[in-house]
Amino acid sequence: MSCTIGEASKASGVSEKMIRHYEAIGLLRPLREANGYRRYGEADIAVLRFIRHARDLAFPLEEVRRLLTLWQDRGRASAEVRAIALAHVAALEEKAQSLQRMAESLRHLAAHCHGDARPDCPILDGLEGKTSC
Repeated sequence: MSCTIGEASKASGVSEKMIRHYEAIGLLRPLREANGYRRYGEADIAVLRFIRHARDLAFPLEEVRRLLTLWQDRGRASAEVRAIALAHVAALEEKAQSLQRMAESLRHLAAHCHGDARPDCPILDGLEGKTSC
């Protein structure tokens, strides 16, 4: 079975633009016909689904590349995959803590804003650096 980029997009849930991008950065290598058109087989669709799921979990592209290489290597040890996943969990948790601190800072600024017709605004002052959070 071989399909067009549009069909591959529908089958994988990855936009045509992203499929072209993944090809440009070497994550995907579809067959090219003599006329230059790309043709995608079942293996290409599987790769696209893998990439989409990894990106849905917020893996950066370089980590997706590493995971894709490991996924395609049936002789790989799962320990490396686990290490990548756990490192990503740690990065996500750090990002979540950072986002929580930002939300707390903004909540603090908003609590000190009267939200009325007066021009003074602790939120804007805080963004300017006039107040500390």
